[in-house]
Amino acid sequence: MKKYFIGELIKKRRLELKLTQEQLCEGICEPITISRLENGRQTPSMNKLRALLQRLDLPEDKYYALISKNEMQISDLQTEIISCNVLRDSQRGLIKIEELEELADPNDHLLQQFILRSKVLLGKRENGQIADYSFDEKLEMLLQAIRMSAPSFDIDAIHEGLYSIDEVKVINQIALVYSDLQQHKKAIDIYDQLLNYIKKHFQNILQSGGLLPLVAYNYARELDLVGRYDEAIEIAQIGWQSCVQYGQYSYLPSTIALIAECYHFINQDEKSKAYYKQAFYLFEAINNKRDAEKIKSEIEEYFSADFAF
Repeated sequence: MKKYFIGELIKKRRLELKLTQEQLCEGICEPITISRLENGRQTPSMNKLRALLQRLDLPEDKYYALISKNEMQISDLQTEIISCNVLRDSQRGLIKIEELEELADPNDHLLQQFILRSKVLLGKRENGQIADYSFDEKLEMLLQAIRMSAPSFDIDAIHEGLYSIDEVKVINQIALVYSDLQQHKKAIDIYDQLLNYIKKHFQNILQSGGLLPLVAYNYARELDLVGRYDEAIEIAQIGWQSCVQYGQYSYLPSTIALIAECYHFINQDEKSKAYYKQAFYLFEAINNKRDAEKIKSEIEEYFSADFAF
């Protein structure tokens, strides 16, 4: 079996993709760092190495580097903050962000980007309470975040950029804000670009498996909101298939529920009922009582008593 040093592997993949050192490292590190990495004379920090591997569609979990105690603490804090985002625990999440800011290098664009987009999700302290940022504030913060690592980012030409998984997540958040601003056409355009980007650039990274279900669900949701139900079903089916393919099931019940709603609105109620049943039982199986009750409410609204589990 042929073996490569990490720098050799990065150089080989970069040349396969016909990328210059400047294109690969934009917003992550200086070209001289890439040159030294490829020649085996330097190893960048863990988060920079991870971002480089992701941009190259290389599986980061197969490559290891010695990391400092500080990097381990930063990685642990990031994991805790992500957990707080998922659990909507803003109080604890903001405390962890403060701890992370004390450790973070102000010039570490990737870490500062993570902090900024996490603040958008968790909110801010205001008069002793947790408050959401306004939609305009969120948009400004997210555009600032993406341009920390992608200075030439153009929201109308996403295909021209080169992004890591975290950068794609920032762009997804930007689309969500446009949706909240009722700019659905803009959100749909961003999701369409993102979906095509993911299909083209993330073929080999297991960690990116959650991106396709996430973006497909949000894309289908936008199409549903503007009444493009057939297209919404088609995109949601892509999300469903990717949930199964990558073993990423968190978006599966919501995706199936969205398909059910779309079938109702195009007057295919038998299909709609069948999909609603699947979504309901999945929410029940994972003990998500809130969304299971939401499904029941939709069923009562759309079908009255003409429904049986």
